[in-house]
Amino acid sequence: MKTTARKIFAPLLRRLESGTEPYNYKPLSRKILLFFGAVFTGLGTLAGSIIPADADPGYYFPVAIFILVGCYGLIIGLLGSDRAVANIWGNK
Repeated sequence: MKTTARKIFAPLLRRLESGTEPYNYKPLSRKILLFFGAVFTGLGTLAGSIIPADADPGYYFPVAIFILVGCYGLIIGLLGSDRAVANIWGNK
């Protein structure tokens, strides 16, 4: 199942996993990425659920950004290689 998901999200993963330069990976980095991905997704979902139905559609823009950033972090944290996680954190 993981290989199928990696094929689906290959356009997101390919850019972060490319390269031959050495990288500095710490296992805690993946855990932090997963934690913040879950927090951003949860906060976005919570904020989206409390917006009144008759509110201006502009209120949904930050909600969408939070959810997208959270999902991106979860995808990289769950499916990405060590190089991808290191590249998210700056690879220094």
